[in-house]
Amino acid sequence: MAKEEKSRLFGLLGRDISYSFSRGYFSKKFTQLNLENHNYVNFDLPKIEDFPSILEDNESVLGINVTIPYKEAVIPYLDKIDKTAKEIGAVNTIKITKRGNLKGYNSDVVGFEKSITPLLKKHHKKALILGTGGASKAIAYALKRNDIKYKFVSRNPEGKKQISYADLSREIIEDYTLIVNSTPLGTSPHVNNCPNIPYQFITPNHLLYDLIYNPQVSKFLANGRQKGASIKNGYEMLELQAEESWRIWNS
Repeated sequence: MAKEEKSRLFGLLGRDISYSFSRGYFSKKFTQLNLENHNYVNFDLPKIEDFPSILEDNESVLGINVTIPYKEAVIPYLDKIDKTAKEIGAVNTIKITKRGNLKGYNSDVVGFEKSITPLLKKHHKKALILGTGGASKAIAYALKRNDIKYKFVSRNPEGKKQISYADLSREIIEDYTLIVNSTPLGTSPHVNNCPNIPYQFITPNHLLYDLIYNPQVSKFLANGRQKGASIKNGYEMLELQAEESWRIWNS
């Protein structure tokens, strides 16, 4: 591949993101593809209001990934939003067009869907989504697309689609055999934390999926495995959504 003269910058928008999967993943990818003029950096911002300064200070930026806590907050700063991202209500990928317009996409939904589909069994008809942040909305969108009914579990439930952790009875846990953790609880170094659900009612029919990938087996997943449930962490989802972001930036 011929080396281009113009530098091409990509990055991750978030807060407190000193450790970044995306930066490591794309830096390695650029090396493997001999893209010496491509760089990937962290745009670690204390508040979303500082977002415009990224574009002002970095004229060569062509694509941005978005993580906690800005997947929803970044939307007002965009010129256009892809139909899927608009329905989800969260953006995790931004493409800067040749005209300098910012278009938002959601590659989380592709990453989650591709990574969980091989594990789904016929009895996985209902799901609990732990947490209500930006990532949880992409999870809900993917589940709906696969005819899986879902409820959000929140510390402060709002509306009929949300229930509280206190509502999680044996009947509900046994009925909802897919449980997805979209909260950061249990992320390293806080590995002893986990969502407060009644794990004693988990069965071998359950599939527990954790968006966390560090540690490889979170306490949430370990508790499920102890009860014979199938488990999966979010590492493959991150890889798949990163590749989808790369496709979007180069389309």
